[in-house]
Amino acid sequence: MYHNMFFGGMWFSWLFWIVLFALIIWLIVNMSNRSQKNSDSDSAKETPLDILKKRYATGEIDKKEFEEKKKDLIKGYLK
Repeated sequence: MYHNMFFGGMWFSWLFWIVLFALIIWLIVNMSNRSQKNSDSDSAKETPLDILKKRYATGEIDKKEFEEKKKDLIKGYLK
């Protein structure tokens, strides 16, 4: 009788540790996904005009191209 309770207790102990370990892994993955979503939402707040200004500031485009693209963006907003 005690023999069966001992083995039942061992299995419960193993099950407890497996569930605890799985919960810790789930929490780590969940927190990682949340931080990634927050960084994605920050970049989503950037408007097309902000991106255009950054491209001009870094020298990727010249002033003429900046002005043309800016006009195109403004036309797009007015539609």
